[in-house]
Amino acid sequence: MNHLILMVVLLGLSGCASFYELNYEFNKSFEQGKIEEAANLLDQNKKASKSKTRFLYYANQGVVEHLLGNYQESNNWLEQAYLFGEDYHNNYLNFAASYFLNPNLIVYPGEDHEHLMLLYYKALNFLKMDDYESALVECRRLNQRLYELGDKYISENKYQKDAFVHTLMGIIYDAAGDYNNAFIAYRNSLEIYQNEYAEMFGLNVPDQLKKDLLRTASLAGFPEDLDRYSEAFGMEYDAALPAGGDLIFFWHNGLAPVKDEWSINFVAVKGDGGQIFFQNEEYGLNFPFFYDTNESGNASITDLTGTRVAFPKYVEREPYFISARLETGSQVHPLDKAEDINAIAFKTLRERMLEELGKGLLRVALKKTVEKQVRKENETLGFLVGIVNFASEQADTRNWQTIPHSIHYTRVPLKEGENRIELVTEGPRNEETQVFTFNGVKGKTQFQSYQSLESKVAF
Repeated sequence: MNHLILMVVLLGLSGCASFYELNYEFNKSFEQGKIEEAANLLDQNKKASKSKTRFLYYANQGVVEHLLGNYQESNNWLEQAYLFGEDYHNNYLNFAASYFLNPNLIVYPGEDHEHLMLLYYKALNFLKMDDYESALVECRRLNQRLYELGDKYISENKYQKDAFVHTLMGIIYDAAGDYNNAFIAYRNSLEIYQNEYAEMFGLNVPDQLKKDLLRTASLAGFPEDLDRYSEAFGMEYDAALPAGGDLIFFWHNGLAPVKDEWSINFVAVKGDGGQIFFQNEEYGLNFPFFYDTNESGNASITDLTGTRVAFPKYVEREPYFISARLETGSQVHPLDKAEDINAIAFKTLRERMLEELGKGLLRVALKKTVEKQVRKENETLGFLVGIVNFASEQADTRNWQTIPHSIHYTRVPLKEGENRIELVTEGPRNEETQVFTFNGVKGKTQFQSYQSLESKVAF
């Protein structure tokens, strides 16, 4: 009887709610642009800082504080998330546990691209605080993480170089007046866009990158490179310097995908000769196993069991806005897409699907071993264990859901004194305008980011 009660309890605990649904109130406030309300919800949930999802708690705190303009506080949270991820990846016991337990029962370590986004936000925060050297440190950490990705996956078409990271490094060197290193970073970015991003993500070279490459080639004293790239791009270099410095504007469009689950269900039927067949007609799968026949040799309802293997998947939240531009009087500056975080998330998950498959099969094997042992002692109870195993199988649907779908950017020359700049975002049926004011200072680069949270369909 105690065993039966335990089965019922386990069934009750094995809910199917995704991580997004479990954090619905916070997600709802954030998506509606109620950032202070979202921040309060995080602050009220103190136990999350010690939970198995504390990486996401730290990361969400970092994004919320960034959007509120609290850049140092944002960096404090983001660094906690980064260090936690470093500690987790060095903890081999956690890795071992992830192969045998329901993944939702272990600590969430963060996806590969999420660790990159931590450092991007940190770099952006430092830029807003005019700390170029610290921003470059974060870019170098980004680059190191990318090298680690290159060693982690074996696919020939793997994501191991990031064009936008090199663009960001170029922008920072550029702002610091180091045009030689800026040119090198821009050139590296160009090569990655051309050789990898175009095929991997369908993302072409941003026009702004081409312009910056020409400008820094000239300022660094590389006339041959200037001529070569001018011809390749079909662009003429304008040597005029802005009187009031310039503005780098990052537009974060939409929100990253939400992680959900998909599964393969097997029906196991006992056959003759001590065999059992796990079958799935939808995918044409049929796996034979051997088993011990019962003493009577008679079949019963408990001879029919089920096995379910669950895997994570991403569901895209397509942004509402299609494009954006900055307007300064008669001048229009399109915001070029430089990073497709949505596509990178899908790509990195595909890269480790073999690992997910291995984890799922090991979990099922462990559950079936326990079920078989219970069946030897009590056939009916073993049947109930099989039902619990089927119902409790879940994929890890945790992910960082407050980062953008994609990142766009442009450079705008400023005049000395006050500059009125309009951000115009274009949707399928209308345009929206946000107004910004900047005080132009000769030789100074200013940084601004803005996030459009709207998606076409609510998740």
